[in-house]
Amino acid sequence: QVQLVESGGGLVQAGGSLRLSCAASGRTFSTYAMGWFRQAPGNEREFVARISRSGGMTYYADSVKGRFTISRDNAKNTVYLQMNSLKPEDTAVYYCAADTADIVTTLPSRYEYWGQGTQVTVSS
Repeated sequence: QVQLVESGGGLVQAGGSLRLSCAASGRTFSTYAMGWFRQAPGNEREFVARISRSGGMTYYADSVKGRFTISRDNAKNTVYLQMNSLKPEDTAVYYCAADTADIVTTLPSRYEYWGQGTQVTVSS
C-alpha cells in the first residue's frame, strides 16, 4: 500500500509556471505507475499525465501536451508535475494517483491510491 501527499499548488497568472510534487510512503513506490489528474468545479475528474514505474514512458492529455512534464524520482519516492504556460482553464484541484496494474489507462477508476489534492488557480 502507498499513501500520497501532493504539494506545490497555488495562485499564478496566465503564462506562469508551477511545479507540483507528490510524496509517497511505503517500500513499493517503484512498482507503481503514477498519474496526475485534475478536477475543476462542475467537471469530472480528468486525466492529465502518467509515468511508468521506471519513468521511461510518459503519457499526456492532449490539452497539456507540450506544456506539462511528468517525472519521478524513485529514490525519493516522489513524482512531479512541471506545469508551464499555464492557462485559466488549467484551474483545478490536482491529484496524484498510483496504479498497480500493468495496463496503461487514463481512467480514474483504474488507479488504486489517491492523494488529497492540491489547488491550482490560474488568473487572467
